Amino acid sequence: MVVVDDTSGAKHAMMWALTHVANKGDFLTLLHVLPYAGAGRGEETPSLANSLGTLCKACRPEVEVEALVIQGPKLATVLSQVKKLEASVLVLSQSKPSHFCWLSCILRSSIEEFVEQCINQAECLTLAVRKQSKGVGGYLISTRWQKNFWLLA
Repeated sequence: MVVVDDTSGAKHAMMWALTHVANKGDFLTLLHVLPYAGAGRGEETPSLANSLGTLCKACRPEVEVEALVIQGPKLATVLSQVKKLEASVLVLSQSKPSHFCWLSCILRSSIEEFVEQCINQAECLTLAVRKQSKGVGGYLISTRWQKNFWLLA
């Protein structure tokens, strides 16, 4: 299972899962969790999840892909879906450090807290993935046992 949204980090995490975790015949669930919001929000989101699913199928047609869009509290929804679908691996995107704005620091802190809670509470192997900068290459991977492990692949 991969938690997706409209960020480039989520797309990188999805592609990493597709190329490094998924094997022929595996079932990949793309989960997009929407906060409770007003009208109009949910209309563009299913198309996001579906377009990411289409991208996965184009890259790896031998992997079954399902896109789920669920409205609710993010952490509780992710943890319940992991359990309900009996996911063996959960992949999340890590945010890049930013030093430019106090607002981005607050948002990053909230995202990092969510990722950390998923890593510690999910009933499966949970990997947080962040693509390194163009000059460095590879990915930074965090798990329950290892933080920011650099994987050159």
